[in-house]
Amino acid sequence: MSRTTFFEVKVLDAKTKEQLCFLDKVDPRSTIGDIKSLFHKAYPRWYPARQALMLDAKDKPLRDEAVLQNLPVGTAATMYFTDLGPQLGWTVVFLAECIGPLLTYLLFYFRVPYIYSHKYAFTSSPHPVVRIAFACHSFHYMKRLIETIFVHRFSHGTMPLRTIVRNCVYYWGFSAWLAFYINHPLYTPPSYGELQVNYALVIFVMCELGNFSIHLTLNNLRGEGSRSRRFPEPTKNPFTWLFIFVSCPNYTYELGAWVGFSIMTQCLPVAFYTLLGFIQMTIWAKGKHRAYSREFKDYPTLRMAIIPLIL
Repeated sequence: MSRTTFFEVKVLDAKTKEQLCFLDKVDPRSTIGDIKSLFHKAYPRWYPARQALMLDAKDKPLRDEAVLQNLPVGTAATMYFTDLGPQLGWTVVFLAECIGPLLTYLLFYFRVPYIYSHKYAFTSSPHPVVRIAFACHSFHYMKRLIETIFVHRFSHGTMPLRTIVRNCVYYWGFSAWLAFYINHPLYTPPSYGELQVNYALVIFVMCELGNFSIHLTLNNLRGEGSRSRRFPEPTKNPFTWLFIFVSCPNYTYELGAWVGFSIMTQCLPVAFYTLLGFIQMTIWAKGKHRAYSREFKDYPTLRMAIIPLIL
C-alpha cells in the first residue's frame, strides 16, 4: 500500500516577498482552488476569487483547476500572492453593462427635460426611423439580458470592480452619446429614406438572430457535468454554418448588427462605436482562435477569427 507524500506550501507576497502563510500537510491532489480556500481561512478578507497565485512573482496566475502534484514544484512549494481587488460575478457584470444602456437610451427617446431645449420636453420625433432605432436598441440589450439570465453559463469567474466601473462608463456613456444624436430634434433621416432603413433593419434582425443562435450552440456545447472539451461546430441551424469560416461567429453577427444599426441611423457616433467594438471584438476573437488552434490538433484550418477568409 503506497504512502501519500504531503506537500508544504509557502505563500509569499508578490511585491514584498514577505511570507503570508505556511500550509503544512497539503494533499498532492489538491488544486490551486483548494489552496486558495486554505489561504482564505488564514486571511478571510482575501476570498478565493480575489487571489492570484503564481509560481514566480512575474508569472501568469495559476488556474484554479491546476493540480499541485502536476506543477513544476517539489514537495516544498513556494507561491506568490497578488490581491486582485474586489470582485463581482459575471452575471452581475453583464446585468450592469446591459441595464444601463437600456435605461439611458430611454431618457433621450422620451426627451426628458433638460436634455434638449425645454420646448421639446416629452415630445416625440416625427421620423419613423427614430422609433425603429429605439426598438432595435432596446431589443438588442433586452436580448443580452435574457441571454445573461437564461442562456449563458458562467463559471465561478469574476471581474475586478474597477474594470466593471470602466466597462459601465463605456457602455452607458456611448449609449447616451448615440441616443443624444438619434433622438435630437434636429436629427435628419438617412439619405435613401425608407429603402435604406428597411434594408438595414433586415441586416440587424438577421444578425441578432444569428448571434442568439451561436450563443445557444455554445451553451449546448458542454453538457452539465461533462469534463470533455471540444471546439464548436455547425449544427442544423443555418445561422451556425458561419462556424465553417470563423471561430467566433457570435462576434461576427454582433458586428453585423451594429453595422446594420449604423446604416439605419446614418449617425456618425454609431459608426464610431461600431468601429471601436470591431477592434475590441477582433482582439477577443483572435485570442479565442489561437486558443482553439493550440488546444485542438484537428482544428479546421479554413477558419479565421472573425471575418471569413480575411481576418
